[in-house]
Formats: sequence, structure tokens, C-alpha cells
Amino acid sequence: MPLVNKKMDRREFLKTSGLGLAALALPKQLSSSGTTPISKLGRVTSESLSVYKEASDKSKILFQHFRDNILNIYQDAISEDGPGYNPLWHRVWGGYVHSAWVQRVRNQLNPIMKTFPSSGQLMELSVPFSQSYRIRQNGTWEPFYRLYYSSTHWVFEVLEGPDGEAWYKVNDSLLTLSYYVRAIHLRKVEDDELLPINPEVNPKDKRIEISIDFQTLRAFEGSTLVKEALVSTGLPSTLKGPGIIPTDSPKGDHIIQNKRPAIHMGDGSIARFDVEAYELPGVPWVSYFEPNSGVAIHGTYWHNNFGVTMSHGCINMRSEDAKWIYRWCTPTPQETKVNTVYHTPVLVY
Repeated sequence: MPLVNKKMDRREFLKTSGLGLAALALPKQLSSSGTTPISKLGRVTSESLSVYKEASDKSKILFQHFRDNILNIYQDAISEDGPGYNPLWHRVWGGYVHSAWVQRVRNQLNPIMKTFPSSGQLMELSVPFSQSYRIRQNGTWEPFYRLYYSSTHWVFEVLEGPDGEAWYKVNDSLLTLSYYVRAIHLRKVEDDELLPINPEVNPKDKRIEISIDFQTLRAFEGSTLVKEALVSTGLPSTLKGPGIIPTDSPKGDHIIQNKRPAIHMGDGSIARFDVEAYELPGVPWVSYFEPNSGVAIHGTYWHNNFGVTMSHGCINMRSEDAKWIYRWCTPTPQETKVNTVYHTPVLVY
């Protein structure tokens, strides 16, 4: 593996990266070599999250969890006493938390790839979170974006970091720069995971309907419903006028324009320490359907409040649901020219 100019020794790097602290933050049963079922762990995605005595926001608040705390989820509970219209709560140690700001995660470590296609290898983060780094011109490794479970990234090579471990080089197309992620935190997306779903069905028989009132997406093959999932559409726009970009999802008839398996959404800021900045690297399974504003159906790792309006116009889905839509609808990623292939219609109403 190629080496970089090491300006920090292993101890200093581990101290600044917080890798040791991150490991201590995981539940005790979560070993570094094992995998915990997705139904048992959750990552706090908000700045803070209240733990209630009961599954009700009318009950007593006992204490707080904070962003990126990892929770053991013992049981799900349904209660109408919660924020918005999402009735799902989780029983965790000490009480209950509302599910809106808890991402269901796993902790899976992976074998390390040694060689990569010239076009890069698509990979998915398989741990709750991972701190990335960029290398400055003087060779110093500097903390960069924190990456999250189910985000997807293009990897082009592996190198040895200041800690003596393997790190992957990720190319960020929005920023036109590269940064580095611990190799064991990313899993290879296998070719068969990208195969089309139900390709034998005539593409003209496929259609997508998105209900803003019910916050659902439904996929049809002819008159047969083949997929239904909760979504989060755009927040109602409160400001109007020249230069104001609406946040509500565009109603009407659209078509799937093109698709990308990994996209950096945001302003392109490299203010890496501002966790509240609108920077979302590695948004997975993006299916664009509105060409003028770039509105798309895509996976979401920053909230779990599906069934409630949350987005800036896009259709937020659980990553596994967005991946299904990405594989099912047409065109395929290799067939993106309008009018050369059939594009799945999308009705937003």
C-alpha cells in the first residue's frame, strides 16, 4: 500500500481522531469483530434527544442523549402521544425515546480491498458513523466530514494512515477533492445488489405515485401494487418571491430523469466542524425526477421521521426502500438520455 507523509504518530492520531472514544461509546455487547442486528441499535441524529419515563411526550423527561450516541433498542412501542404524526417510540435503557431522530444501524466491519476499478468502487458505510480525514499539503491529517451508516461513497485506492491501519480514499465529486475513511468501515456494494428488479416487466407498465397527504410512495406494475413505503416529502413553503427556492415537493406528472448511487448534497462547504451545516456527503440511491430543481427520491440517514414532511423538496426514504426504487425504476444508470429509453412516470399529488 502506498504511504503518506506521516506528521503524527499513532498515539497522537488516535487521540485527535477520537477513535478510542468512539469505541467506548458503543454498547458493551457491540464487539469490534461482530455484527449486531439492525433492529437492536440506533444512532441519535439530532443535537439532543429526551428520554421519557413513558412512551409519551407528556410524561417526565428523565435525561438526555446527544448526537451520535448509540442506543440499545429493546422494544418498539406505538403511542399517539408524540411529536407530529409519527407514533413510533423505542424502549431504551432508562426509558423511551421517540423514533424521529434515531437511525437504525448496524456495526459491521469488513475485509479490506487491495485493488480498485479505474472508475472506482461503490461502497457503503456499515458502522454507525466514521470520522473522515483529508490530507493537507504539509502532509497533516485533518478531521473532515463525519460519515454515517448507509451512506454510499466512491473509493479509488487504499493507503496506510498514521495509525498504521488501512484507509480508503474517497473522491467527492461536489467538492472535487478527496478524503479518507477507515477501510474496515466501508463494505463493497456487490454487482448483484445493483441488478434491476423485475426487468422482465414492460417498463411502460411501471409507475410511481407519491401522496403528500398520506406521506407514502407506491410503486405499481400495471394495476398491481408491488411496493409501498412511508416517505418524507418537502416542508410547506412559507416564503415566496423572486430568488426563493420552494421547499415543498413539486406536484404533478414527472418522469425518472436519471439516477446516481451516491451524491453529495449541500452547498459544497468544507466547514467540516459545523454539524448543523447543510452538508450531506454520500446520499444513497438517488433517482431524480424533476430536472429544473434537481428534486429526487433518495435514501436518508439524518432522520427517521418518515410519514411526516421533513425535506427541502426531495422525497426522503429509508435507504433500503430508496435502493429498491433505484433498482426497480427506469432508466438504468447507463441509460440516461431522455427519449432513448422509457422513463418511469412519477405522479406527486
